[in-house]
Amino acid sequence: MDMTLLPPPRRYRSLFLSDLHLGSRGCRAERILAFLRANTAADIYLVGDILDLWHPPFPHWTPVHDEILALLLRRVQEGSRLHYLTGNHDAAMRIHLGTPFRRIVVAEEIVHEAADGRRYLVMHGDACDPRVLRWHVMTRIGSRLDWMLRRLDERLKRLRRTVQPERRSLIEALLSGVDAVMAFGTAYEVRLVARARRAGCDGVICGHFHKAALHENHGLVYANCGDWVDSFTALAEDASGRLSLLQGVPAPEPSAGFARAFPLPAEA
Repeated sequence: MDMTLLPPPRRYRSLFLSDLHLGSRGCRAERILAFLRANTAADIYLVGDILDLWHPPFPHWTPVHDEILALLLRRVQEGSRLHYLTGNHDAAMRIHLGTPFRRIVVAEEIVHEAADGRRYLVMHGDACDPRVLRWHVMTRIGSRLDWMLRRLDERLKRLRRTVQPERRSLIEALLSGVDAVMAFGTAYEVRLVARARRAGCDGVICGHFHKAALHENHGLVYANCGDWVDSFTALAEDASGRLSLLQGVPAPEPSAGFARAFPLPAEA
């Protein structure tokens, strides 16, 4: 695509994306690139599981993945600040914690102050999993099963060439359903909100559960970015401090990156 034909990106005060899983078979790199071309911000938060480092020696990496990283670095060169919050799939990035980069910060959690003065604890969210799901062997097994099923799905799609690329297959629907079951209930939301409350914050912004959300059901703001394997969503903060959920669109239509916004409930 000729980059000179693309309209300028929509600019926000802050942009939050999580669970890109770059390098995994579930990653939809084209959608991510289209969204990042259409949207930017003064502060870009990558809220964990950005690089999927659990799949070597067979990473699923393409030139589009390189374009994503190049675009993020270009945003930094243009003046954006990049905050990389480590998750469970990219925990190896923690070796860079505290290492000074120009306008790039690597952290496990960070406090973001919005334009309206609200303070949000930003973290991936895996630290608030049920204890059994935090066992290293359990998460590794789940990741490998996901990789094998998605590899099988790719082969089946090649055999059925009439299937539309954007149409969700049975295996993809199954994996999405498993994610929904694992995130059943709201106990993890309560734990994350409690953690934000202990930190003296007005809410929490997270990822990890592949379930986009934006509400104040537990007394503070709970905001989940969603993911770029199934839901294709991100969070944005405008100049007034208002948080919204953004829905990505199928590539190659990056100019339509903003689809809907959910305002926070008015304070009593």
